[in-house]
Amino acid sequence: MSETPIAKPVPEASPALAPFFAAARAGRLVVQRCAGCGALRFPPRELCSRCLGLEATWQDVSGRGEIFSYNVMHQVYHPGFAADVPYAVVIVKLEEGPKITSNLVGCPVDEIAVGMPVEVAFEQLSPEVTLPKFRRRRC
Repeated sequence: MSETPIAKPVPEASPALAPFFAAARAGRLVVQRCAGCGALRFPPRELCSRCLGLEATWQDVSGRGEIFSYNVMHQVYHPGFAADVPYAVVIVKLEEGPKITSNLVGCPVDEIAVGMPVEVAFEQLSPEVTLPKFRRRRC
């Protein structure tokens, strides 16, 4: 008898992240832009760390960047990820400047390197949730 696989946890879209998840469902990557000074930021927050402005809009970004840092997960911390071990959790520095934490897909973990060029690749988890992940980009 085979066991039913345990599902991965799915993030819930808080009100602050609702525009981010709506854009991801449409295949777009967005970050906040301060209305006062124009600084881009992610994750979203109420206060701009550059000018202390309180107003922000959402800005489309290219989805291209490079690996800023990474960690290869070898231990199973949640049973839903057991089939994926080992997998990479990456911090991607987008071309536009902000950093985003995600996963690197389609690349053996022993080939990952800081500075590796990457591009966004969206993964639909449910009709409500699509996550931006990243894959290696050929230069």
